[in-house]
Amino acid sequence: MHIEHLALWVRDLDRMRTFYETYFQATANDKYVNSKKGFSSYFLTFPDGGSRLEIMHMPGIPITKNDALNQFTGLIHFAVTVGNEAAVDALTARLRIDGYAVVGEPRRTGDGYYESVVLDPEGNRIELVAS
Repeated sequence: MHIEHLALWVRDLDRMRTFYETYFQATANDKYVNSKKGFSSYFLTFPDGGSRLEIMHMPGIPITKNDALNQFTGLIHFAVTVGNEAAVDALTARLRIDGYAVVGEPRRTGDGYYESVVLDPEGNRIELVAS
């Protein structure tokens, strides 16, 4: 078994698609639109062909009240393997320079991972992990 995909409701579908394409080399499928519901989405596939990320938009979905910098119950982050420690450092630096929040500096964690934590354009936490 494996996780086939995770899904995120987003406010700006095309901005989020561009973010994941630009920084994570994701490839989007053709945009799915259900005009009756006002729903639209993309499935993003990553270069390794593993789990996908579905980003979805529909008017009327409330903005989360969770603060992206604090912990809360439910899904708190997802991790993306970006290569080695140098790749974690480089992507963290690139995202910071491009104006994205780094909320966890590159470090070796107590459980042995080398990782950093960044926020995507809508405040979702992404762990950048060395493989």
